[in-house]
Amino acid sequence: MTDSRDADATRLAAASLAQGDPTGWFERLYAAASEGAAVVPWDADEPNPLLVDWIERHERAGGGMRAMVVGCGLGRDAEHLAGLGFETTAFDVSETAIQTARERFPASTVNYQVADLLAPPAEWAGAFDLVVESITVQSLPVSVRAVATSNVARMVAAGGDLLVIAAIREEGVEVDGPPWPLTRAEIDAFAVGDLRSVRVEQVARPDKPGFARWRAVFQRS
Repeated sequence: MTDSRDADATRLAAASLAQGDPTGWFERLYAAASEGAAVVPWDADEPNPLLVDWIERHERAGGGMRAMVVGCGLGRDAEHLAGLGFETTAFDVSETAIQTARERFPASTVNYQVADLLAPPAEWAGAFDLVVESITVQSLPVSVRAVATSNVARMVAAGGDLLVIAAIREEGVEVDGPPWPLTRAEIDAFAVGDLRSVRVEQVARPDKPGFARWRAVFQRS
């Protein structure tokens, strides 16, 4: 992380990871931000444009389909899906993040939940027609990445889709994160069991020309 907005996240993450806690820094960051003592670098005014662009062309958008937003943070992506007609569940490991999302969107239809991606509720397995994983797995150290990836994939229902958005890292390149951008092999790892890869692409964000992300789609047969 080099942007000045990342300074608080970098500091808190380093302290948490030094204690062997890969997720505790999220709550510390959101709690400090709620008191005006820190900045959440990914707190955006709009939903992720790579999600917006993809969902506009998704032939099954809305219509009562069940959607899950992994690591929803302050809720922008979840609210966008709910506004399109998805029956949306969204979770974050940070209780403060979920509380803040509920406060920001008091009339929301999103089912916001506090949960840990490393140990999600069993009833979420195979429960969602669309699962959106945007920039969450890359925020976790490599030591827990396989578990996180598998748990994301497990949520997709039969016939459902998984959309993964992540920063890009070349194979063999070491990164002192967080975040730890994903390699192509780590993107491909979401294809677990009968969840097959449909499309993997590097796409520039329309609001940031030259700034590319992975956007990968998987479907359960």
